[in-house]
Amino acid sequence: MEPKWLEWAKQIQAIAQTGLTYAKDVYDIERYEMLREMSVDILAQYTSIEKEKIALAFAGDSGYATPKVDIRGVVFRDGKILMVREKADGSWALPGGWADIGLSPSEIAVKEVKEESGFDVVPLRLLAVLDKKFHNHPPEPYHVYKMFIRCEIVGGEALAGTETSAVGFFDLNQLPPLSLERNTPEQIGLMFSFLDKPDREAIVD
Repeated sequence: MEPKWLEWAKQIQAIAQTGLTYAKDVYDIERYEMLREMSVDILAQYTSIEKEKIALAFAGDSGYATPKVDIRGVVFRDGKILMVREKADGSWALPGGWADIGLSPSEIAVKEVKEESGFDVVPLRLLAVLDKKFHNHPPEPYHVYKMFIRCEIVGGEALAGTETSAVGFFDLNQLPPLSLERNTPEQIGLMFSFLDKPDREAIVD
C-alpha cells in the first residue's frame, strides 16, 4: 500500500482539480486553488522534487480528475517473456507506456511493442487491469491503472527504440533488474501464470 501522505495528496489534488473545473463562485475557486497548493506542498515536503516541477507535472491538469492509464504488452516466445531495457533508469520492463488519445488499448500495446522492441505483434487478450497503488511500486504523484495485454509476434526483429537500449527474452527465474516504476516481480510472475493457464480469467485488482 502507498503511504498515507501520498494518498492524501492525490485525493486533495483530485478534489481541487475537479472543483476548479465546475466552480463558479470566486470564493470557491480561491479555496480549491488553496487545496491544490496544499497538495503540492505535501509532495514537496516528503520528496526531493522541486516544488515548481511538482506543480507543473502533478497539479497542472484541468478537467474532471481521473486516473492515468499505463498499457503493457505481454509477449512470450519459447516460454520466455519479452522485456526492454529503459534508457531512463537502465532497468528492464515490459514494453509499454501511457495510453494515447485516439488509440484503443490494443492499438497502444501493438505500437509500444514495435517502438520499444522492434517486433510486430497482434493483440490476443486482456490479462490484467491493476491499480498501481496496490502493487509495491515506488511512490509517485499519479493514480495509475495498469493494463496488461497478451500479444503474439508476427514479424519484425529485436531492435531497441528511442526510449530503450536493449531487448531480450527472460525466464521467470532469471529476470534482469526490473524498473519497479513500470513493473514488479510479482506482476511478471502473474503474467507467467497465464502460460500455465491460458484460459484463466483476466485479473482486476
